[in-house]
Amino acid sequence: MRPSATFSRRKRLTLSREFGRVFAHPVRSSDAYFTVLARAGTCDNPRLGLAISKRVAKTACGRNRLRRLSRETFRCLELPAWDFVVMAKAGAPRVENRVLQRSLKAHFRRIARRAEAGRNG
Repeated sequence: MRPSATFSRRKRLTLSREFGRVFAHPVRSSDAYFTVLARAGTCDNPRLGLAISKRVAKTACGRNRLRRLSRETFRCLELPAWDFVVMAKAGAPRVENRVLQRSLKAHFRRIARRAEAGRNG
């Protein structure tokens, strides 16, 4: 069954205090393209926040591309009810989409495994 193609407000981190909560004590996963921070959520569904800076992708087009890829990858995975924040690194805008998606999937799955391990003891 294919997940819904929408990215509703309940799937997003929107307030600075929600981002701050994740930044305060995160589970971290990092590689050459992204750093993904996560923390057990306060909702019953996973939520995504994006922090794609101008320093990393100079043009709005480049930042939007990274945001779209991050949202699409997040949307297509079955994840625990955690809050995730994706931050891009300087190498990300110059890499093909499939490489970036592979990187993001690995981050999300790594964090999901940690969440599952924490739940099981």
